[in-house]
Amino acid sequence: MDEAEAAYAHLTRPFACIDLEALDRNIEFVNKSSGTKGVRIATKSVRSVELLQYIAKRLDYPAGLMTFDLRETLFLLNKGFNDLLLGYPQVEEQALMQLIPYIREGRTVIFMVDHIEQWEWLESVAKLNDVILEICIDINVSSDFKILYFGTNRSSLKSITDVEKLLKAGSLFTHTNITGVMGYEAQIAGVADIPAVRWQSALIKQLKRLSRKDVRNFRKSAVNLIRENSSSFRFVNGGGSGSIDFTSGEEEVTELTIGSAFYFPALFSRYQNLALEPAATFALRVTRMPEQGIIVCHGGGYIASGAIGTDKNPVPIWPQKLSYLKNEGAGEVQTPLRDKEGTLQVGDTVYFRHAKAGELCERFSELHARRGFEYVGAYKTYRGEEGCFL
Repeated sequence: MDEAEAAYAHLTRPFACIDLEALDRNIEFVNKSSGTKGVRIATKSVRSVELLQYIAKRLDYPAGLMTFDLRETLFLLNKGFNDLLLGYPQVEEQALMQLIPYIREGRTVIFMVDHIEQWEWLESVAKLNDVILEICIDINVSSDFKILYFGTNRSSLKSITDVEKLLKAGSLFTHTNITGVMGYEAQIAGVADIPAVRWQSALIKQLKRLSRKDVRNFRKSAVNLIRENSSSFRFVNGGGSGSIDFTSGEEEVTELTIGSAFYFPALFSRYQNLALEPAATFALRVTRMPEQGIIVCHGGGYIASGAIGTDKNPVPIWPQKLSYLKNEGAGEVQTPLRDKEGTLQVGDTVYFRHAKAGELCERFSELHARRGFEYVGAYKTYRGEEGCFL
C-alpha cells in the first residue's frame, strides 16, 4: 500500500478509495469470464453514477443495469442511463408514477414479478396511465434437498407448476408484456467456496455441484414455457460474481448480473475461481495506543448486511498482521486493533476492505481514485449526490 500512501497523503482520514488499475483488471476478468454473454451491472454493488459509467464503457457486451429501488431507478434515468431492470419487486405507486414519463418517451425500465399480486398492481397502474410496462419473471432456482433447503427464500416460483399458474393468472392482461426471465442461483453465487467454518467446505462443494443440475433443468424449462407464452420475450438473466464461471456457460442465459467483482470486497476472497484484485478500500487514522501492541483507529464501524457473523466486519489489510480484539469489533466512532508487529504509531494509517461492495459507498460521499502513486481525483457516490434509497 505504499502507492496508496503516496497518492493519498494529502487527504483527511477517514476516506474511501478506488484503485483504478485494479478496477480495470477486474473489468478485464469479467469480460474474459463472461464470454459473449451480456453483462448487466448490479448497481447496489457500485453505488456511484460516475463509476457505473466508467465500468459500462469498458465492458465488451454491456447489457444495462440492475437497480434495487424505484427511486434509484428514477435517479439513474435522470442521469441518462437506459435499460434498467429493477431487480426487486416494489409496490410504491407514487415512485412508479414518476417513471411513467420516461417509459412513454421510450426508455426501457423492466419490473420484477414473482407473484400475481405484484403483476396485477403493475397492470392496474399501466392501464390507468395507458402505457405498456415490461416485466421480468423471477423464478426461484434454489435446491430443496428435503433435509436441507439450499438457496434463498425470495421468489415464490419454485416449480414449473408455479410458473404455469402465474402465466395463466396474467394471461388476459393487456398493459404488461413479459420480456425477460431471471433465474439467480444465489446458492452458488452467494455462498463462498471457503466458509468461515472450514469443515463445511467439502459439504458446500458437493451441494453446489448437485445444485447446478437443478438450476440448469428448471431454468431451461421455465424459459421455454415463458417464451411460448410471450411474443415480446428477449432476455434471460442469471448469475452473479460468485457464479460467473458456471452461468457464463449456460446456453439459456443471455446476460449475467455482475457487481461485486468490480470492487472485489473481502467476502469474495473466499471464492476459488475469481482472479480479482481488491479495488475499493477505506483508510482510518490511528489516534490512540492504550498499551503496547494495541492501536485504536478513528471510525470504522462499517458492518456488512446479511446473516450476523464476524465475516461481516471490515478486514484490515495494511499493515499486515492486524486483528480485532476478542471482545471489541469495528466501532461506531473508533476501532481497536491488535498490532502484532508493534510498528504503528499515532498518526499512521490503516487500510481496510469492506466485507461487501457497494455498501461502503453509503458511508462516504466520494471514492478517491489513484493509478499507482498518482492521485487522479474523486468519484462521487450516491451519497455524494444526495442519493439515499435503502
